[in-house]
Amino acid sequence: MRNLIFFFYKYYTFILFFFLELFSFVVLYQYNNYQKASFLNFTGGISSSFYESINSTTNYFGLRNINDSLLAENATLRSQMMNAYYQSGTTQTSINDTVYKQQYSYISANVVNNSVTKRNNYITIDKGAMHGIEPDMGVISSNGVVGIVTSVSLHFATIRSALNGNTKISCMLKKNNAFGSLEWNGDDPKFSSLKYVNKHVPITSNDEVVTSNYSTLFPEGIPVGQVYAHSLDAGDNFHVIKVNLYTDFSTLKNVYVIKNIFKDEQQILEGNLKGGN
Repeated sequence: MRNLIFFFYKYYTFILFFFLELFSFVVLYQYNNYQKASFLNFTGGISSSFYESINSTTNYFGLRNINDSLLAENATLRSQMMNAYYQSGTTQTSINDTVYKQQYSYISANVVNNSVTKRNNYITIDKGAMHGIEPDMGVISSNGVVGIVTSVSLHFATIRSALNGNTKISCMLKKNNAFGSLEWNGDDPKFSSLKYVNKHVPITSNDEVVTSNYSTLFPEGIPVGQVYAHSLDAGDNFHVIKVNLYTDFSTLKNVYVIKNIFKDEQQILEGNLKGGN
C-alpha cells in the first residue's frame, strides 16, 4: 500500500495530465460532429483491418478441412458418373431405356510422400485398410491416371506410380479404340510410352490416350495423355508412341482410389478358364 501511495505521489502530475487530456478528447468528440465523425471513421477502419486479418488467418488454417471436403464430394460425384456403372440390361422399348448398376466407387486421399526421379517411383497416401483401400486398386488424379495400389496398412497405402518400370496400364487411342500398354521408360516424368499398338492403326500427333475396358483397375475412358510423337520403323509390327502425360507427378497432392466392385468376380471367372486350359 505504501508503495502504491508513493507511486501516485511521484507521478501525480503525469496522471492528472493524462486524465485531463482524456476528458478533453471526450468533450471534443462528444459535442463536435465533425471530430466525432472523423474519430468513428478512423476507429472503424482500424477495426475492419483487424477483423479482416483475423478472418484471413482463420480461412487459411481452414483450407485443409475445405480441401478434404471438396475431395470427398468429388469422389462421390465420380461414383455417379456413367463410366462408374455397369450396364446390366436394356428394356425392349422404342426409347431403348438402359438399366445400370454401380461398378466403381472412389475414395479420396492426400499424397504424403512421392518420388519422380527414380527408376521405380512410389507414392504414399494417407488412407488405408480402415478406409476400404486394398492392394491392386487403380489410382487417378483430377487430371489423369496415377498408378496402382501395392501395399496397405491400417492408415496408409503405397502406390506404384505410373512412373515405375514395373507398372503396365491397359490404354487405348480414344479415336479408334486401338489398345496398347502404357509403360514408362525411366526417362522424363512428363512422358511415357504406349506400346504394342498395331502398325496398321493410323496415328497422329495429339491423339488422346485413355484407359481401355481391358483393365479391371480403371473404368474405360479415364484420361491418360496425348500422343506427343510416334514412329514406325521398317519391319516393326508396332508403333513407337511417346505420350505426354496429363498428370503432373511433381505437383501431385490429391488422388482418388478406385474400387471395382466386380473385379473379384471377373478374376475368378477368368482364373477358372485358365485352369481349364
